[in-house]
Amino acid sequence: MQLDPATLSWDAAYKYLNGAILPRPIAFVSTVDAEGNLNLAPFSFFTAVAANPMTICFSVMRRGTDGEKKDTLRNIEATKEFVVNVVSESFANQMNVTAGEFPQNVSEFEESGLTPVASTVVKAPRVKESLVNFECKLTEIVHIGDDKGAGSLVIGQVVQVHVDDEVHFDGKIDTKKLQPIGRLAGADYVRCTDTFEMMRKK
Repeated sequence: MQLDPATLSWDAAYKYLNGAILPRPIAFVSTVDAEGNLNLAPFSFFTAVAANPMTICFSVMRRGTDGEKKDTLRNIEATKEFVVNVVSESFANQMNVTAGEFPQNVSEFEESGLTPVASTVVKAPRVKESLVNFECKLTEIVHIGDDKGAGSLVIGQVVQVHVDDEVHFDGKIDTKKLQPIGRLAGADYVRCTDTFEMMRKK
């Protein structure tokens, strides 16, 4: 089968992306708006960009209901800051609660029962339950489209890293103790438990 993306609706194209690009790590992004309202939302279009300067990125798609920008994007555009929190299986259900659409003045921290704690450099709070947090200053936003299914690539420089002592060893992170989860298609998630090793040739 061959598909011409120009002939697909945005939601059909989305299903092909979600069904083939996997597993996808989850950027659990916390932000704050100009009035101090806290926001927390998961995004599975997420990856690292560079180590020097330490940079990460994630994509925020427009809302599928009305094509409007999500609160996360609006907050980052206003404050130029955000925090990416790594999701462990221990609070997966609470993370899932925050994926719903809430009014702008409703805190997903309160709805999910997760705990906001002060960051070191940025104003946006970290998620206390998360074992790794990346405080970021906005580098650039690249907007792709402006309707339903459109997205905005948010690139941020990491200005502070928090790693819980429980998962930190020898300058590295213990994946088994971190127990990160990732997104698959639909409502499916994946654990990082069934792994195998391949050494690169020198």
